Amino acid sequence: MGSTLAGTAGTESGADHAETLIRTEDLHKYYQLGDNRVHALRGISLQIARGEFIAVMGASGSGKSTFMNILGCLDQPSSGRYLLENIDVSTLGKKQLASIRNRKIGFVFQGFNLLARTTALENAELPAFYARVAPEERVRRATKALEMVGLADRMDHFPSQLSGGQQQRVAIARALVNAPSILLADEPTGNLDSRTSVEVMEILQNLNQERGLTIVLVTHEPDIANFCKRAVVFRDGRIKKDEPIANRSIAAEVLKNLPAIEDEE
Repeated sequence: MGSTLAGTAGTESGADHAETLIRTEDLHKYYQLGDNRVHALRGISLQIARGEFIAVMGASGSGKSTFMNILGCLDQPSSGRYLLENIDVSTLGKKQLASIRNRKIGFVFQGFNLLARTTALENAELPAFYARVAPEERVRRATKALEMVGLADRMDHFPSQLSGGQQQRVAIARALVNAPSILLADEPTGNLDSRTSVEVMEILQNLNQERGLTIVLVTHEPDIANFCKRAVVFRDGRIKKDEPIANRSIAAEVLKNLPAIEDEE
C-alpha cells in the first residue's frame, strides 16, 4: 500500500485499543413531527476505541439510525456531546461538519450509491475529488483501494457491468480513499445474497484485523452482527445492551462451508 491509504489503518495494526476514538456523552435528540415531539435518543453515553468493530442493532424506531447519523456528522444532537478524536463535533457548523465527514469518516450504504455512468475507478475517486486532491494522487488512491477489495481487474467497469457484491466492494473502496478514521456501514449486506454478504464481511474483518480500521456497522441480522467484535443494542432511544460478541464468526472460515454462487439453484 502507498503511504496515504496505509494511513487508513496500516499504521494502526498494533493500535492500542485503550485509545478512545469516539465518545458520546448524554446524547439526546428530539424531532418535531407536527404537534408531536419525538424523543429519539435518551441520554446515550458510549465510548468506541480505535480499532474496534461494533455492530449497532435495534428495531425500527429504536434510535440506532439517529445515533449513526450523529456519528456520521449528518445530524447533530439536541443536547450532549460527541467527540471524534477529541474534537467536539457537536458544536461545529455545517461547513466544518462537511469537512469532518470528508476527511475522517467513510460511509458504506445498503444501496451502494454508485454513479451509473462512472467507472469503478472514477466512483472510488469521488471523495478525493471533493477533498480537492490532485488528479494523479486521486487515481493512485482509488487504484490502491480497489486492489484492497479485490477489484484490480474491474476498475474500468461501470456499475451495470458489476454484480451486487462487486458494486458494494467499489463502495467500500470509495469509503477508504481518504484514509478515514472510522468506517460507518449502514446495512451493507442488506441487498446481497448470503454468500456475497459473507464475502463483504470478510473484507470488513480483514480491514479491521489487518489494518486496524475502526468499523461501526448497523444491521438487523444477528448472523451479520456475529462477525463483529461487540454489539450495542438500542431500544426506545436507549442502549439496552453493550457487550462483546462471544463465539465470533470468522468470515473466511464460514465461506469454506458455503456453496459457490454458480452451484446454487
